[in-house]
Amino acid sequence: MLSFVFGSFFSAFIASLLLTPLIRRLAPVMGLVDQPGLRKVHVTPTPMGGGIAVFLGLLIPVVLFVVTGGFVATESFAALSAEVSAKAELRWQMTGIAAGACILFLVGLADDRWNLSWKLRLGLQVLVAYGVTRTGVQATVFVQQPWIGIAITVLWILILTNAMNFLDNMDGLSAGIGVIASLMSAGILLLMVREAHWCVAFVLLILSGSLSGFLVWNRPPASIFMGDSGSNLIGFLLATLTVTGSFYQQSGSRHVILAPLCILAIPLYDFVTVILIRLKAGRSPFHGDKSHFSHRLVELGLRPARAVLTIHLATLMTGLGGLLLYKVVDWTGAWLIIALICCVLSLVSILETVGRRSISTAGALRSDPGSSEDV
Repeated sequence: MLSFVFGSFFSAFIASLLLTPLIRRLAPVMGLVDQPGLRKVHVTPTPMGGGIAVFLGLLIPVVLFVVTGGFVATESFAALSAEVSAKAELRWQMTGIAAGACILFLVGLADDRWNLSWKLRLGLQVLVAYGVTRTGVQATVFVQQPWIGIAITVLWILILTNAMNFLDNMDGLSAGIGVIASLMSAGILLLMVREAHWCVAFVLLILSGSLSGFLVWNRPPASIFMGDSGSNLIGFLLATLTVTGSFYQQSGSRHVILAPLCILAIPLYDFVTVILIRLKAGRSPFHGDKSHFSHRLVELGLRPARAVLTIHLATLMTGLGGLLLYKVVDWTGAWLIIALICCVLSLVSILETVGRRSISTAGALRSDPGSSEDV
């Protein structure tokens, strides 16, 4: 299994690592340059298009696998080939996911170049999400009516795609969370279930490898940004692969269906809180600003790099809760883990809210020449 993990991961890692600086040189020619602004953290024009390198980092290992039938002649790659050959339903699902990923990647690339309307982007996302469900990528959520599973799956894809796009606001943030989430999900499908799910785990591993190769160039101070093409791709793949992975079917326990919610709790927390903050301020939920979790941590006094590390560690912590679901035997234990994660997120929310209010109050006092305070 180690050869499967390392072969999958490093094939994508090397491809992305080598392609990213090439894309960085070509980005200005393609018009993919992110200019500084009031809602931006960076202060100098920075090439975008890192999503192209991530996409190619995914594509190259897949092509190599199809051409060679497996990178190396091992039992794990043989099991992957056998799984793909034997399951027509799986092939159809993965084809749908691949097509949807390509479409949303191109939509994101067009948005990076021409700044598309959010309504157009959301409409295309809805069409792609629904189209993918028609290939069999559906969450049953233990109900008989298929339309409920389709609606939940479409909503899940839309939320996670945009959540990862929202998180792409600081160097290394969205890509780092993508690495953590994909590695944890792959680990579950290879080690924590009764029968390994080789195909989905393979895609998750090459996703983590491609993002890791890009992160070499995206770590602070970043020399290239991922752009919407990359963040859309990450969110869509994580959303669809966690559904296709069928964690509860492979494990034999229904409560582990909550594992993706635990692993992706931080992106979901950022998405929900940002939407609430913008709606409360009377702004469009899709109007960019500095109200993200990362910006709020910087507002508390953390340097951007430390804020990113904090969010990565928080993602790792909630993800470990997802792994613990496979060590409890019933819904009682599962809800205790979910309650623990909710308490952690609530504690984070309280601390950062109180901290921001304290800073705002202190700033108001300093700006008022007639005010006084005890020292």
